[in-house]
Amino acid sequence: MIKDIKQVAKKLKINSKDMFCYGNNIAKINIDQNVDNNKINNSKLILVTAMTSNKSGIGKTTVSIGLADALNKLGKNVCLALREPSLGPVFGIKGGATGGGKSQVYPSDEINLHFTGDFHAIAQANNLLCSILDNHMFFGNALKIDPKKIFIKRCLDINERSLRDISYKIKDYTIKTGFNITAASEVMAILCLSENLDVLKQNLGNILVALDISGNPIYARDLNAQESMTILLKDAIKPNLVQTLDGTPAFVHLGPFANIAHGCNSITATKQALKYADYVVTEAGFGSDLGAEKFLNIKTRELNKTPDAVVLVVTISVVKEHGDGDLLKGFENVKKHIHNLTTVFGLNTVVAINVHKQDTQKEINQITKLIEAMGVKVRKAQGFAKGASGCLELANLVIENAKNPTKMNYVYEMTDSIEAKIEKIAQKVYGAKKVKYSKKAKQQLALIHQFGFDKFYVNMAKTQFSFSGDKSLLGAPKNFTLTIDDIEIRSGAKMIVAIAGKMLLMPGLGKNSNYNNMIIRSYGKIDGLF
Repeated sequence: MIKDIKQVAKKLKINSKDMFCYGNNIAKINIDQNVDNNKINNSKLILVTAMTSNKSGIGKTTVSIGLADALNKLGKNVCLALREPSLGPVFGIKGGATGGGKSQVYPSDEINLHFTGDFHAIAQANNLLCSILDNHMFFGNALKIDPKKIFIKRCLDINERSLRDISYKIKDYTIKTGFNITAASEVMAILCLSENLDVLKQNLGNILVALDISGNPIYARDLNAQESMTILLKDAIKPNLVQTLDGTPAFVHLGPFANIAHGCNSITATKQALKYADYVVTEAGFGSDLGAEKFLNIKTRELNKTPDAVVLVVTISVVKEHGDGDLLKGFENVKKHIHNLTTVFGLNTVVAINVHKQDTQKEINQITKLIEAMGVKVRKAQGFAKGASGCLELANLVIENAKNPTKMNYVYEMTDSIEAKIEKIAQKVYGAKKVKYSKKAKQQLALIHQFGFDKFYVNMAKTQFSFSGDKSLLGAPKNFTLTIDDIEIRSGAKMIVAIAGKMLLMPGLGKNSNYNNMIIRSYGKIDGLF
């Protein structure tokens, strides 16, 4: 079913002059600035999210791909809009992120590795800004930058714990800083939320890099860094077009992590997909408390469109993990996710049971009854084993559900204070009783108020393994205190990152990481990548 990428583009009616091909299987697509808003509004946007994850994941990407292939098989004009994998997880615990079995995007190896170089361009642009700042201090520091108040960090798209904290000298200045993984960088968030080069340049210029010795903000534009950074990103902003194993078109573009960033693919890819297709299937990282919350509270405001339907992916083995082996007890986690999507956000929601071979029919029947008792319809998803045919019933349910009109509720208003936004997310979405701020977080809040950043989005960084900030609290914990240990200001991305617990913005490789499973043959074939 694999087609030449030009044939895939033709299926979406993309003009050949708007394509730059990377061989026969990958293309960059020029951004069309004259997108018909009526077309976008009339296209159906389907968001795929999930229950709380475990280390192996829930299978959102596989279900997203299987659902899109099923819609395609039913004769719908459909396109996927997914995020790019990061090399950190690819070589780390999770491995590749292009789906699995008969529901994959192609070419998987290239997508999981360097792809079109988007992540590398982001790292270079980010690190160029750091280099420009250092250069300014080397040649006299005319802006009087305080070396103890530098916020911008370098980044790298590899798990590297030794780079979390570094120090170096520039003449008489000692700089203490560190690296974030590229997916957690502000430049990644900015690129994902910028719809064209002009907006990108403005947003890059708005990055708060440091304070001067009088406590005044220094932005990237004060260093005249935005032009050169944008030059490095001029191609990375363009969406990448690939396909599924069934030949369904897929935009795979950018990807901040959902536990430490906003967890969604780019605005440009989603808009282009909505322009060219009648049904767009997209996903948001980790559970609905993370990626979906950020998709709904942040991305939809920039996209000017909310989902027409949501698919919540549930995996029975993980439900049992949340209940110490008891399916009924573990269902409390699923119940909270359904409540958030249907009641807190007010969205048309269906549940997909991502079926595994070890699942018994008794377990499937039991969880189906529990879900239906909440007034939500449920279908099996067997994309891994059966591809499109394993998701046809789910696709038909999604088509019917997406016909129902919906008006989404936002958890917070943009006019709320940053504290109010954090507390509304913690209480309404997580189930927390209250929020506690560390001394360091309170100092950052004071800067936010001083510089007028209260109208920014809130991006919560917390564990993906629990509704709380403590990964050991499984199920649906209640009446807990969410502690905000630190806060980062991302003024270029118009967001405040509230870090709950000891979240690391630069992960490390695990003891049993996926690089141990990889082999490359003499003729170039790779085994064990995902």
